[in-house]
Amino acid sequence: MARQAAKQPSSAPYPIVIAPHSNGDGPEWRATVEELPGCEASGATPESAAAVVAVGQPEDAIVIDEGVTVSAPYVAAATHAAPHTYLGLTGGAIGQGLPSAAGAALARPDRPVLVLQADGSAMYTLQALWTHAREGLDVTTLICANRSYRILLDELRRAGVEQPRPGAQSMTSLGEPPLDWVALATGMGVPAARATTAGELTIELRRALAEPGPHVVEMVL
Repeated sequence: MARQAAKQPSSAPYPIVIAPHSNGDGPEWRATVEELPGCEASGATPESAAAVVAVGQPEDAIVIDEGVTVSAPYVAAATHAAPHTYLGLTGGAIGQGLPSAAGAALARPDRPVLVLQADGSAMYTLQALWTHAREGLDVTTLICANRSYRILLDELRRAGVEQPRPGAQSMTSLGEPPLDWVALATGMGVPAARATTAGELTIELRRALAEPGPHVVEMVL
């Protein structure tokens, strides 16, 4: 649906503006990010990652959201993204993102599938990446790698534990040793790359979406 004028939503986590853009075949409407100073070089954050994904996702994409840390910023940013289908968690269980993406891609092979996938919950169903590769599914998985089971730390806080003891901190850490999602995905037959800044994420997301088949981008947050 065409828009008559560019507009700047004040509630977006990163400045996002809907503006006309030419792809060589004529003008089209899409979101663009006016990145904050230093965004290209500074480490990626949930907010900057969400903004890059919302801007970069293609029209008619199916977005599977089990990003946890990135979920709220993405939902805010995606209100100004290209039209898409959004499938989020319906409860507190984790591990549904990767297999749900396989189902979506098998059901609608004509539409690209993007997965916002937390690293901890991805470990529950890691083998789904092999299915993505085996079936040649057009799924781009964006691993939200904060190196922890953040949802468990949040549950501790809800129980009144603001400063978990070292034992609890260690049990919720995914950094000892750190998970290597490039190696894990490659071992499952899925091409993978790592992005540590919003600029790198922009490049790797474009590259993954430009090539058919499954891809993984590890977003180090």
